[in-house]
Amino acid sequence: MSFSCIYLPPESKVTTLGKVLSKLDVLKFFCQLAWESRLIPTDKYTELSEKLEEIGKMLGGWHRGLLVKLSPQSGERNNSFGTTTR
Repeated sequence: MSFSCIYLPPESKVTTLGKVLSKLDVLKFFCQLAWESRLIPTDKYTELSEKLEEIGKMLGGWHRGLLVKLSPQSGERNNSFGTTTR
């Protein structure tokens, strides 16, 4: 799902990334549940949770960046060339 975000228009990316972030939160919850139930060892849980946290930071940054790009700021909006238009 996150791979397909690359090809979507910015407005759709925001929605799709929100869904991906929600699914990531569910995955982190189930990983913690598996660790607490002693289904996975602590070292594997630590490694997995660190990677999931890093993925969350990257996706969250992408999501926040899109929100800033799409939000109107005093009538100006950034275009894809990095310049501002009115």
